[in-house]
Amino acid sequence: MRRTVKWIRALSVALAVTAAGAAPAQAAQRPVPGVAWQAKATGSDARFRGLAAVSRSTAWVAGTKGTVLLTRDGGGHWRDVSPPGAGALEFRDVEAFDARHAVVLAIGEGEASRIFRTADGGAHWTESFRNTDPRAFYDCLAFFDHRHGIALGDPVDGRFRVLATADGGRTWRLLPPAGMPAAQPGEAAFAASGQCVVTSGTRDAWIATGGAAASRVLHSADRGRTWTAAATPVPAGDPARGVFALAFRGGRGLAVGGDYRAGQPSERAAAVSADGGRSWRAADEPPAAYRSGVAWLPRGRATAVAVGPTGSEITTDGGRTWRGFDTGSYDTVACAPDGGCWAAGEKGRAARLGAAPRPQGSGR
Repeated sequence: MRRTVKWIRALSVALAVTAAGAAPAQAAQRPVPGVAWQAKATGSDARFRGLAAVSRSTAWVAGTKGTVLLTRDGGGHWRDVSPPGAGALEFRDVEAFDARHAVVLAIGEGEASRIFRTADGGAHWTESFRNTDPRAFYDCLAFFDHRHGIALGDPVDGRFRVLATADGGRTWRLLPPAGMPAAQPGEAAFAASGQCVVTSGTRDAWIATGGAAASRVLHSADRGRTWTAAATPVPAGDPARGVFALAFRGGRGLAVGGDYRAGQPSERAAAVSADGGRSWRAADEPPAAYRSGVAWLPRGRATAVAVGPTGSEITTDGGRTWRGFDTGSYDTVACAPDGGCWAAGEKGRAARLGAAPRPQGSGR
């Protein structure tokens, strides 16, 4: 762990120095030295949009065809721990507390939306929630601690739906809709990376939205019982556009998104908040295209990573400017407290963030 912390701190300093020396107009285009995704073969062809980073050695991924994989050796080997009989389900989120306890969410209309829980590393699973309302569609989930968590569903009767658990995902209850502001026409959340609802601390949660006239971020300070809404500068106005993912560290927030359709422009694909999500401003230099996942690096005070199908960027100034460092396709990203950052995506892709290899002949 000491070696990991040292590397993350050194990386953050090096990136900050490089960014400070770059011309503003060029910073987003120049490659970032010293950082790279290191691919970890999973042996699967599933598309992984659910990812839980427990540590540098332990991570869970969840995706298509009811697939859930677990590694405990830094991605050297992955064990298929998929729930039995789940092959027709689309897992889009996984939240894990350690190598034994995890909760996964399957999306879809009606009974396709389900939640499963394991307490023995995937050897056995229990279905703890199955949606019985044909109008409901659940997108993502998040936990405040080992016991308390929420799951987000798209609007029904004009308001987003929120499930809550107080026993680590064993049971779930629908929270009263009265504390939720009215949804805009066409507004929804995107089940793209498991980051359409996120938490920070023991009570605060945020929801990312799109599809309506304006993209918004909803905030709750009481574990999902009541919410307030704030508009963001990330373009919406179309079912394919809006905020897709959030990351918060205390009151500092990052929002990324854009237009997920291939080849479509995604101007102003990132925004930042300095007041807990009450207000948002566009990034000065946003990512180059649509991005579906974002995560703060745990040891870099103002450093975060964003990923999407066409590449990855890093920021060292709290989200004001983003610089590309990889062109591979990833849908989701997560960082563990010990500094281990992971990404996952299509065709069974999984990777861990590390130091870029030195060019041959570069010396020490």
